[in-house]
Amino acid sequence: MTGSYASGVSDRPLSGLTLGAALRQRADVQPEALALVSRHQGIRLTWRQLEDRARAVAGGLLAAGIQPGDRVGIWSATASEWTELQFGSAMAGAVLVNINPAYRASELQYALTKVGVRLLVTAAGLRQADYLGMIGEVRASCPDLETVVCLDPQAGPKADFTWDELIRPGWAPEGHRPGTPETWAAELDARMEGIDPDDPVNIQFTSGTTGQPKGATLSHHNIVNNADVIAGVLGYGPEDKVCIPVPLYHCFGMGIGNLGCLMSGSTIVYPAESFDAGATLEAISQEKCTSIYGVPTMFIAMLEQPDFPSFDMTSLRTGVMAGAPCPIELMRRVVAEMHAEEMTICYGMTETSPVSTMTRRDDDLMTRTSSVGRPLPHTEVKLVDPETDRVVPRGTPGELCTRGYLVMSGYWEDAESTGRAVRRGWMHTGDLAVMDQDGYLNIVGRLTDMVIRGGENIYPREVEEVLFEHPGVASVQVVGVPDARMGEELAAFIVVRAGASLDEQEIRDFCRARLARFKVPRHVCFTTEFPMTVTGKVQKYRLRQEAIERLGLHAADDIATA
Repeated sequence: MTGSYASGVSDRPLSGLTLGAALRQRADVQPEALALVSRHQGIRLTWRQLEDRARAVAGGLLAAGIQPGDRVGIWSATASEWTELQFGSAMAGAVLVNINPAYRASELQYALTKVGVRLLVTAAGLRQADYLGMIGEVRASCPDLETVVCLDPQAGPKADFTWDELIRPGWAPEGHRPGTPETWAAELDARMEGIDPDDPVNIQFTSGTTGQPKGATLSHHNIVNNADVIAGVLGYGPEDKVCIPVPLYHCFGMGIGNLGCLMSGSTIVYPAESFDAGATLEAISQEKCTSIYGVPTMFIAMLEQPDFPSFDMTSLRTGVMAGAPCPIELMRRVVAEMHAEEMTICYGMTETSPVSTMTRRDDDLMTRTSSVGRPLPHTEVKLVDPETDRVVPRGTPGELCTRGYLVMSGYWEDAESTGRAVRRGWMHTGDLAVMDQDGYLNIVGRLTDMVIRGGENIYPREVEEVLFEHPGVASVQVVGVPDARMGEELAAFIVVRAGASLDEQEIRDFCRARLARFKVPRHVCFTTEFPMTVTGKVQKYRLRQEAIERLGLHAADDIATA
């Protein structure tokens, strides 16, 4: 039997473009073609207009004193400005830092200080979350943060500048060099010429394979080429319109989404500032979108819309379902009822830019629903024995490892964690998989405790550490349990401190005040002790099974994890 190794072949070479150069090239080739539609903002931009806006942002960053390699943060829901900053910061040689819109103050502080963000672009808030208020709480503890720019023109004194002030030609805050549009343009051109494709361009926080969130650092070469390869597999061209309801802070939205359209000349379509099933269906129908992205829960929500039959889905042909377990029956409904006959499943992680394996548009439905595909072009995949690091035979479970252009530069200023994750050029994912004779992979488990809830990576230790702060909690263990809608949910097992009295709602409220909503345990189980090994280690797999039995849960059958 052959070993579990496969590589993706291609007659199309990798690109050597930086992100800024790729946008300039696209604007030169398709200046008047529609590049971006942000429906909730009423914005429609051609590729030339998008390039012009990105250059204005880059000029503002130069005027603000941003130097090559400086970190620029973005804390916002989906908006045209998010994408303008994505391209503009890349042109300026900065490193864009994606901040999760669901973060609370402590999580924001951790992210800003971990990577040393100098300038933060932020919304005023989102729903009930007061972003400017939280920034005010933590700013004194973020020594590198010099400038806060608010997207809201009515930001007031809580921000240093508004977005309009940032992009105004010649803007020069006190202490920085004055300039004119002409001098900024010349300096920007020179700055862009000095950027190398291997320079870092983006930091995304991920739980990785172990420990606290780490800043996965991605280069121009990483994300430009991954997007280009995926767009090629999906058969994108200038006639395609890609509906992107997934969040931009995630690699799904800003990488596969924005950059996939950039590299193929397709149109970016944002239905709303955050996922809304009705708005997404309306965008597909009215904009005649040909592709749709989402995690399984998004597709479920769309299909369950009471007025779903009233929307015209016949323009759809393809798309990507990823980020969580993908039930076979759901994929069948997407193909049949949404007309996305060439729907695909992707597998990857932030550290691999993000996609490493993918089903193909011409795969039969069973293959597209029972596996996470085969390696993408220019990508190597192997499965190894976690103990010996040797390749296992095909049909035998092993840890999935990926090598190639797509592997991150590393975790930001964390050589130890990088060394554990990337060995001899191979990214060790922590996922267990089986490879068949055709090189297709099926995820069968994980080596780590990481939980994937609706496409969000959650490391239980982070939740455990928050719960340990509660005075009534003596001990706590958090595990992932199956959920038909979200793929996985968190279950917290808590030993109550002697003399204390706790209930489930108190635990959830405590977490909500300190953690993003997706990290709050759905299930709370009180216990007096944890199952242990003879060496004193908690057996989390037994806790998971106990939760399934106690809560009457059932592991989903016929699921391909993406």
